[in-house]
Amino acid sequence: MFDEITPLTPTGQATATPAALGLLPDPLNTRVPVPVPDGVARVAAELARLGHPQPPVMLSDAARTAQQAADALGVALGQIAKSIIFRRKPDGVAVLVITSGDRRVDEAKVQALVCSAEQQLGRANADFVKQATGFSIGGVSPLAHATPPVTLIDEALFRFGDIWAAAGHPHAVFRLTPAHLSEWTGAPVANVTLAPTPVPTQPAPPCVAPGTTPAMPSAAVVQPGEQAEPSKPVWPAMSLQATRLKAALRHREGSGICPPAVPSPCTGVCRMDSALGWCQGCYRTVDELAHWSRASDSAKLATWAQLEQRQHTVPR
Repeated sequence: MFDEITPLTPTGQATATPAALGLLPDPLNTRVPVPVPDGVARVAAELARLGHPQPPVMLSDAARTAQQAADALGVALGQIAKSIIFRRKPDGVAVLVITSGDRRVDEAKVQALVCSAEQQLGRANADFVKQATGFSIGGVSPLAHATPPVTLIDEALFRFGDIWAAAGHPHAVFRLTPAHLSEWTGAPVANVTLAPTPVPTQPAPPCVAPGTTPAMPSAAVVQPGEQAEPSKPVWPAMSLQATRLKAALRHREGSGICPPAVPSPCTGVCRMDSALGWCQGCYRTVDELAHWSRASDSAKLATWAQLEQRQHTVPR
């Protein structure tokens, strides 16, 4: 459950339900002007200045972790944009890494991007985070910091059209897109996380006649003294996504109702191939990932055509 915060008034008040702010029980969900936390007010003011149509919302329960926020909002863990603060030494500059909720920051990658040979990336304690950002840990927003940080954006966020970020308080979040982050912060989009652990996939069970037992798949047997063939990067075929696309387009051509949007080719795997510059899950480039949510249907269809061609050029 969550409650929307409307744009702030000049007196620093917003229309919200007292219950949503944890002030008192409110069974009638009555909306009255009540003061909001300072951090939320600062984020709301910045979003209003940017002309963003999605103001902060207050969750009924605190969301100090990405998993708690995802559970409260009913979205995928990866759709939560975590704002992680580091402290660069010796100059004491705050480094903000905005990363997807299902990924872990690779500090070595971040250091290579923001530190010189004489500098080092260090962990930030709660006091440093509060002083540098004006927010407490658990409510750090990617915007409206007390002191502008050095910022990096995780490319894995571009797997999603909409994402959610903290709005200055453990109970407050706001909705945006990865493209918004890039536009508002001007920060580079980079690979700043550890490689996700691949999830093994099982082949679909074969169709069998009623009353019969399906044959078990054969397994390769390694004899004593032999070595198993080393595993190779797996590039998934686009057949399933292409089938879904063609079905959607057939529906579009044959129905008089509002047609569905061109489906995303995202497979849930976001791992960029350094040699080809393509995502190994969906074959898109970083630019194609970044602009997908704002692309027209014709542009998306053109991208789909390229993806189906690319799958035939990768090593198998």
